[in-house]
Amino acid sequence: MDISLTCPAIKAFLCGSFSGTCSTLLFQPLDLVKTRLQTLQSGVHSGVGRVGMVTVVQNVVKTERLLGLWKGISPSFARTIPGVGIYFSTYYSLKNHFFQDRNPGALGAMMLGGGARTLAGVLMLPVTVIKTRFECGMYNYGSVAGALRRVCQTEGPAALYSGLMATLLRDVPFSAVYVMFYSQTKALLPKDIGTSASAPLANFSCGILSGISASLITQPADVVKTRVQVNPQLRTPEAVRCIYLEHGLQGFFRGAVPRILRRTMMSALAWTVYEAMMIRMGFKS
Repeated sequence: MDISLTCPAIKAFLCGSFSGTCSTLLFQPLDLVKTRLQTLQSGVHSGVGRVGMVTVVQNVVKTERLLGLWKGISPSFARTIPGVGIYFSTYYSLKNHFFQDRNPGALGAMMLGGGARTLAGVLMLPVTVIKTRFECGMYNYGSVAGALRRVCQTEGPAALYSGLMATLLRDVPFSAVYVMFYSQTKALLPKDIGTSASAPLANFSCGILSGISASLITQPADVVKTRVQVNPQLRTPEAVRCIYLEHGLQGFFRGAVPRILRRTMMSALAWTVYEAMMIRMGFKS
């Protein structure tokens, strides 16, 4: 294989992995709070009334100390570092294969974002399941590797792919919508801003707007995904029915605030760092 073809993709992988590491370390507490809110409000813990984001943070700090907000950071790193790397390297490869030096339109951007997320989501789903279980506080796993072995032994390997449909229904549209909004908002910026000192701030601002839009659209699928992965005996249609019967339509927006904050900030930061690093390496992201 021509090394000139593989190096850019490998560099995109490394840039993506680094950006994912930074964003995960900063925003893991928001992901934990989101998961706790969704499991507390979904009937997983009986006898729990309506709980808000601040209450969850206070309870975690009180019972698990401040570092408890970073519970699940190991599986988050195990998922995000290779997962974001796979995502960006796939995105870069697909973009250069189908569009070369042209900027994709809205539909093309959606296809690139959705395609890259599909591959990364399927490959990293077992670690995603473990990460969700770490964060919900219902399982006592000692390590990611130990958790993977335990699930395979007690529930079977299929349990590691619980919530696959809900995960793809959440992540693929999110990435498709995000990349579409991100590319289109960037196209509206003055052309000279991309090479100016303000480029990272401009990219980050575009990422914030794109992340809010994509997060709102995919929030219901995230609630369903969490319910299925915490209760692997449920199928996705059954989880949808349970959530609706228990809480109505508003049940599909449990944990929306911390998730929107986290996904928006993580995506914006990841793309900003990725593009800055690719430019430094002499590649067009």
